[in-house]
Amino acid sequence: MLARIVLKRGSKHDGESPFWISFSDLMSALMVLFLVVMAVTLVAVTQSIDAATRGEIERTDAINKVMSMIAGDPLSKGVGIDQQNHRIDLGKEVRFESGSYTITATAGEFLRTYVPVLLRAQATDEGQRWMRSIVIEGFTDQDGDYLYNLQLSLNRSRSVVCSLFQGTPGSTPLTSEQLRKVQELFLVGGYSFNSIKTDKAESRRVEFKIDFWGLGERKPPRSNVLDGKEFGKC
Repeated sequence: MLARIVLKRGSKHDGESPFWISFSDLMSALMVLFLVVMAVTLVAVTQSIDAATRGEIERTDAINKVMSMIAGDPLSKGVGIDQQNHRIDLGKEVRFESGSYTITATAGEFLRTYVPVLLRAQATDEGQRWMRSIVIEGFTDQDGDYLYNLQLSLNRSRSVVCSLFQGTPGSTPLTSEQLRKVQELFLVGGYSFNSIKTDKAESRRVEFKIDFWGLGERKPPRSNVLDGKEFGKC
């Protein structure tokens, strides 16, 4: 008697297994999730860069507006305005004799007339937001040694500030409010002969350097420590 032979079908092919189908779906889902996360990250980074770029553009536009206002004032006609580097060369209006830091009466009158131009620019919305300080920088010619000229250049800067608090008969002095702004905004510095010009007379000069706040810098709250403080005398 012949034995009955039963042929048993083999198991399904691995590729048809429900397990592999589920694993494939899981990998697809993870890939989609990864792409979504990457897309959101790229959007956030792009928005952050765009915000920083917009902020820098707004700052640059505001500074340009301040410098253009100064350069466009009729009183700026006799001085050199470097709008890109925020420098104001007082030109022939304020010059010093060799070895001297004395401000002439004519130069003092010019300074008391011209400084309100800078104060008006600082009083604008753009100036209030971005102008940090105005540095008066003194320079000398190459005669003398470095330390002597460093002191001389500092004295020339200081003389400019002193002239603002003085007045001559028949001249128009700065108001008390303007002098308070000078006290808050103006700083002095000296360059010795580190920035000489071809002509010695042109080297013996002073310049205003307008310093602006950086994009990420926060303007500190106004302090009342100087309120009622005496100006003093030079």
